[in-house]
Amino acid sequence: MKRCLFPVSFLLISGCSLNTDHSDLYEKMAGVERRPKGQIEPIPTFTPYSPYVYSATAMRSPFARPVLESEQRLVGRRLDIAPDMNRQRELLERINFDALSMVGTLSRDGQLWALIDDGEGGIHRVTVGNYLGKNHGRVVNATSSQLDVLEIVPDGTGGWIERPRALTLEEKGNG
Repeated sequence: MKRCLFPVSFLLISGCSLNTDHSDLYEKMAGVERRPKGQIEPIPTFTPYSPYVYSATAMRSPFARPVLESEQRLVGRRLDIAPDMNRQRELLERINFDALSMVGTLSRDGQLWALIDDGEGGIHRVTVGNYLGKNHGRVVNATSSQLDVLEIVPDGTGGWIERPRALTLEEKGNG
Protein backbone atom coordinates (compact mmCIF):
# COMPACT_ATOMS: atom_id res chain seq x y z
CA MET A 1 0.00 0.00 0.00
CA LYS A 2 2.80 2.42 0.88
CA ARG A 3 4.46 1.69 -2.48
CA CYS A 4 1.36 2.84 -4.37
CA LEU A 5 0.83 5.94 -2.26
CA PHE A 6 4.20 7.53 -3.02
CA PRO A 7 3.97 7.52 -6.85
CA VAL A 8 0.37 8.77 -6.77
CA SER A 9 1.23 11.71 -4.51
CA PHE A 10 4.29 12.50 -6.69
CA LEU A 11 2.11 12.63 -9.81
CA LEU A 12 -0.41 14.91 -8.11
CA ILE A 13 2.26 17.37 -6.97
CA SER A 14 4.06 17.41 -10.30
CA GLY A 15 0.76 17.87 -12.15
CA CYS A 16 0.26 21.20 -10.43
CA SER A 17 3.51 22.55 -11.76
CA LEU A 18 3.02 21.54 -15.40
CA ASN A 19 1.10 24.70 -16.24
CA THR A 20 3.83 27.35 -16.43
CA ASP A 21 1.71 29.97 -18.14
CA HIS A 22 1.28 32.73 -15.58
CA SER A 23 0.51 35.45 -18.09
CA ASP A 24 -2.77 36.38 -16.41
CA LEU A 25 -0.94 36.97 -13.14
CA TYR A 26 1.74 39.11 -14.82
CA GLU A 27 -0.96 41.11 -16.62
CA LYS A 28 -2.81 41.79 -13.35
CA MET A 29 0.40 42.95 -11.63
CA ALA A 30 1.24 45.26 -14.55
CA GLY A 31 -2.26 46.76 -14.35
CA VAL A 32 -1.83 47.51 -10.68
CA GLU A 33 1.55 49.14 -11.29
CA ARG A 34 0.08 51.36 -14.06
CA ARG A 35 -2.54 52.84 -11.77
CA PRO A 36 -1.77 56.32 -10.46
CA LYS A 37 -0.03 56.21 -7.13
CA GLY A 38 -1.96 57.58 -4.15
CA GLN A 39 -0.61 59.88 -1.53
CA ILE A 40 -0.62 58.86 2.10
CA GLU A 41 -1.74 61.59 4.45
CA PRO A 42 0.72 62.41 7.24
CA ILE A 43 -0.03 61.14 10.73
CA PRO A 44 -2.10 63.75 12.59
CA THR A 45 -0.31 65.54 15.38
CA PHE A 46 -1.89 65.35 18.80
CA THR A 47 -1.24 67.59 21.73
CA PRO A 48 0.36 65.56 24.51
CA TYR A 49 -1.83 64.70 27.48
CA SER A 50 -1.12 66.83 30.51
CA PRO A 51 -2.57 65.34 33.69
CA TYR A 52 -4.60 67.53 36.01
CA VAL A 53 -3.14 67.83 39.48
CA TYR A 54 -5.80 68.50 42.09
CA SER A 55 -4.16 70.77 44.62
CA ALA A 56 -7.08 71.43 46.96
CA THR A 57 -7.10 68.11 48.80
CA ALA A 58 -6.08 69.68 52.10
CA MET A 59 -8.75 72.39 51.87
CA ARG A 60 -12.23 72.15 53.36
CA SER A 61 -14.71 70.27 51.19
CA PRO A 62 -17.37 72.59 49.72
CA PHE A 63 -19.95 69.91 50.55
CA ALA A 64 -19.04 69.69 54.24
CA ARG A 65 -20.89 71.62 56.89
CA PRO A 66 -19.15 74.99 57.40
CA VAL A 67 -17.25 75.53 60.62
CA LEU A 68 -19.36 77.66 62.91
CA GLU A 69 -17.70 80.68 64.47
CA SER A 70 -18.70 79.49 67.92
CA GLU A 71 -16.93 76.16 67.31
CA GLN A 72 -13.89 77.96 65.96
CA ARG A 73 -13.72 80.30 68.93
CA LEU A 74 -14.34 77.40 71.31
CA VAL A 75 -11.38 75.43 69.98
CA GLY A 76 -9.42 78.43 68.70
CA ARG A 77 -6.29 78.62 66.65
CA ARG A 78 -3.07 77.61 68.25
CA LEU A 79 0.35 77.60 66.69
CA ASP A 80 1.10 74.11 67.95
CA ILE A 81 -1.74 72.53 65.93
CA ALA A 82 -0.63 70.66 62.83
CA PRO A 83 -1.31 67.16 61.52
CA ASP A 84 1.41 64.55 61.85
CA MET A 85 2.32 63.97 58.19
CA ASN A 86 4.82 61.23 59.10
CA ARG A 87 2.21 59.07 60.84
CA GLN A 88 1.07 55.92 59.03
CA ARG A 89 -2.43 56.54 57.67
CA GLU A 90 -5.26 54.27 58.78
CA LEU A 91 -7.72 52.58 56.45
CA LEU A 92 -10.69 54.87 57.18
CA GLU A 93 -8.63 58.00 56.45
CA ARG A 94 -9.07 57.48 52.72
CA ILE A 95 -12.85 58.00 53.02
CA ASN A 96 -14.63 61.35 53.45
CA PHE A 97 -16.04 61.86 56.93
CA ASP A 98 -19.54 62.49 55.54
CA ALA A 99 -19.58 59.03 53.91
CA LEU A 100 -18.97 57.29 57.26
CA SER A 101 -21.76 56.26 59.59
CA MET A 102 -21.85 54.65 63.02
CA VAL A 103 -23.92 51.46 62.93
CA GLY A 104 -23.24 49.91 66.33
CA THR A 105 -20.87 49.31 69.21
CA LEU A 106 -19.29 46.39 70.93
CA SER A 107 -17.35 46.04 74.14
CA ARG A 108 -14.32 43.81 74.53
CA ASP A 109 -12.16 43.51 77.63
CA GLY A 110 -13.76 46.66 79.05
CA GLN A 111 -13.00 48.75 75.95
CA LEU A 112 -15.79 50.21 73.82
CA TRP A 113 -15.43 49.87 70.05
CA ALA A 114 -17.64 51.73 67.58
CA LEU A 115 -18.67 49.93 64.38
CA ILE A 116 -18.29 52.23 61.36
CA ASP A 117 -19.85 51.64 57.94
CA ASP A 118 -17.46 52.97 55.29
CA GLY A 119 -20.21 53.43 52.68
CA GLU A 120 -18.54 50.86 50.43
CA GLY A 121 -19.92 47.76 52.11
CA GLY A 122 -17.32 47.39 54.86
CA ILE A 123 -17.77 47.60 58.62
CA HIS A 124 -14.74 48.67 60.67
CA ARG A 125 -14.23 48.95 64.42
CA VAL A 126 -12.60 52.03 65.90
CA THR A 127 -11.93 53.29 69.39
CA VAL A 128 -10.40 56.31 71.08
CA GLY A 129 -7.11 57.15 69.39
CA ASN A 130 -7.98 55.79 65.93
CA TYR A 131 -8.12 58.10 62.92
CA LEU A 132 -10.84 58.45 60.30
CA GLY A 133 -11.87 60.84 57.52
CA LYS A 134 -9.63 62.72 55.11
CA ASN A 135 -9.00 65.67 57.47
CA HIS A 136 -6.78 63.93 60.04
CA GLY A 137 -9.78 63.17 62.28
CA ARG A 138 -8.81 61.49 65.57
CA VAL A 139 -11.40 59.79 67.78
CA VAL A 140 -11.29 61.56 71.15
CA ASN A 141 -14.35 60.03 72.87
CA ALA A 142 -16.58 57.02 72.27
CA THR A 143 -19.94 56.26 73.87
CA SER A 144 -22.56 53.68 73.00
CA SER A 145 -24.44 56.23 70.89
CA GLN A 146 -21.82 58.71 69.64
CA LEU A 147 -18.25 58.97 68.42
CA ASP A 148 -16.53 62.35 68.97
CA VAL A 149 -13.83 63.18 66.42
CA LEU A 150 -11.42 66.11 66.36
CA GLU A 151 -10.31 66.99 62.83
CA ILE A 152 -7.32 69.15 61.92
CA VAL A 153 -8.21 71.33 58.93
CA PRO A 154 -6.51 74.27 57.22
CA ASP A 155 -7.73 77.63 58.47
CA GLY A 156 -7.27 79.37 55.11
CA THR A 157 -4.36 81.51 56.29
CA GLY A 158 -1.63 78.88 56.18
CA GLY A 159 -2.32 77.49 59.64
CA TRP A 160 -4.41 74.70 61.08
CA ILE A 161 -7.43 74.59 63.39
CA GLU A 162 -9.14 71.77 65.22
CA ARG A 163 -12.73 71.10 64.22
CA PRO A 164 -14.98 68.90 66.35
CA ARG A 165 -17.19 66.42 64.50
CA ALA A 166 -19.44 63.62 65.69
CA LEU A 167 -20.83 60.38 64.35
CA THR A 168 -24.06 59.33 66.03
CA LEU A 169 -25.54 55.86 66.02
CA GLU A 170 -27.96 55.37 63.14
CA GLU A 171 -31.03 53.42 64.11
CA LYS A 172 -32.97 51.82 61.29
CA GLY A 173 -36.70 51.38 61.61
CA ASN A 174 -38.50 48.05 61.09
CA GLY A 175 -40.62 49.45 58.23
